[in-house]
Amino acid sequence: MLIFAACLAASYCLGSIPAAYIAGKSRGIDLRKHGSGNLGATNVMRVLGTKVGLLVFAFDMAKGAAPVLLFPRLVQASMLPFGDPVWFAILCGAFAIAGHTRPVFLGFGKGGKGVATAAGVFLALAPVQTLLALVVFAVVLLSSGYVSLGSLTSATILPLLLAITVGLRSPVFLVSIAIALFVFWTHRANIVRLRNGEENRFGKRATAGSAAPKRPAATLAIALVIVLAVLIAARFA
Repeated sequence: MLIFAACLAASYCLGSIPAAYIAGKSRGIDLRKHGSGNLGATNVMRVLGTKVGLLVFAFDMAKGAAPVLLFPRLVQASMLPFGDPVWFAILCGAFAIAGHTRPVFLGFGKGGKGVATAAGVFLALAPVQTLLALVVFAVVLLSSGYVSLGSLTSATILPLLLAITVGLRSPVFLVSIAIALFVFWTHRANIVRLRNGEENRFGKRATAGSAAPKRPAATLAIALVIVLAVLIAARFA
């Protein structure tokens, strides 16, 4: 039982490593007071540049994937929930995401929104489906300019891909639903701004009262990629 608790605590602590905060402080900047104030890769890109932001994104993904891949191997099967290492891997991933959103090293203050860390968790649990969801994220981002819309779309498409490939009773699918709801909850302010046409585009700040331009080509591209992702997932089902 001690090793079980230690793995969960280690997952939380690993998730709590505030890469965005550290990157900002290395440049003499507290990111909580700049840009969106969020300690995530998007705000790092906005304030410190794309290269640093991508490094933070990769680290945030890694701290979600590492507990899922490593810690279940340290605990005996008899000590695992339902005797299934997948459930324990999911639990470790959930603790890592919780650490990212409320990092212990920042006094349990507000961290990031958990998208990159959750992507790392699912990349370890379901690599093919998660890679397809990341492709959808990239297409939505590049075609619309909205990181938040990409996050929301990929959080929606991942459970669909998992339902097709691993089934509705899979613990990975069930947790993907919970994580999708969590992503929508952490992006509730972004959703309001998207509806009002006030959301900041990637690398560009929205002006008050400005409406988002219509992009039929972008909408078509997003739809085609989603359909393609579903078809590929069905092929692996």
